[in-house]
Amino acid sequence: MFFQAVTLFPEMFAAITGHGVSGRALQQGLWRFEAVNPRRFADNRLGYIDDRPFGGGPGMIMMAEPLQAALQFARERCNGGSRAVYLSPQGAPLTHRRTAQLAQYNNLILLCGRYEGVDERVLQSQVDEEISVGDFVVSGGELPAMMLMDAVLRLLPGVLGDSRSAEQDSFADGLLDCPHYTRPAEFCGMSVPEVLLSGNHAKIAEWRLEQSLRRTLSRRPELLDGRAFTPQEARLLDKIQKEQANPYHIKENRNEFDSTT
Repeated sequence: MFFQAVTLFPEMFAAITGHGVSGRALQQGLWRFEAVNPRRFADNRLGYIDDRPFGGGPGMIMMAEPLQAALQFARERCNGGSRAVYLSPQGAPLTHRRTAQLAQYNNLILLCGRYEGVDERVLQSQVDEEISVGDFVVSGGELPAMMLMDAVLRLLPGVLGDSRSAEQDSFADGLLDCPHYTRPAEFCGMSVPEVLLSGNHAKIAEWRLEQSLRRTLSRRPELLDGRAFTPQEARLLDKIQKEQANPYHIKENRNEFDSTT
């Protein structure tokens, strides 16, 4: 996969190109990256690419001409079709499903805005979609772009040491991930659940599924709306709901009871 970022701060992307699983995958040739600085397409000696908004108001707006030139340059660098994404809090939320869809493209161009935003005419003529990483505003699109890149790269073959890691991530199957434990078995008076030490893989798998359902029901119940439950999921969810109807509730991740009375 070939990522290109249209950005005023190419150096920021060293965080993803030089570190962790994404940096290792880049060294292995599993993906490519180039930054395109729109300043190189400015029509002035100082490289200004922003101007005051028509109609007045605070801040500056990234100008249409240099951004259009930068995006067109990036498209010409692609071998085959490409998709241009503008990182914006006004965009559609980035979900695991959309991430998996983006992973099918060979070329992704990420437009990283700055200042008060981008000339709307660029978005209408040069951008295929807008994506948001959350209902908040940051100073530029570089950090959201790297979050999108990392999420997509995790799904590419060979990027993770064990492909099952991505398959078991939160949201991969529509549920939040289960809790995880490692050595030591005892830590600050807290024990690893006995089932994880049992060696019974069927029981471990069911325990993990039950914990995923518990966490999803507790933290993100909307993810269960409209879900087509398997018979096992339906049975476990019924068990969880019956327990929660009692004057006691089971502590998440532990085999103890808490009294609510």
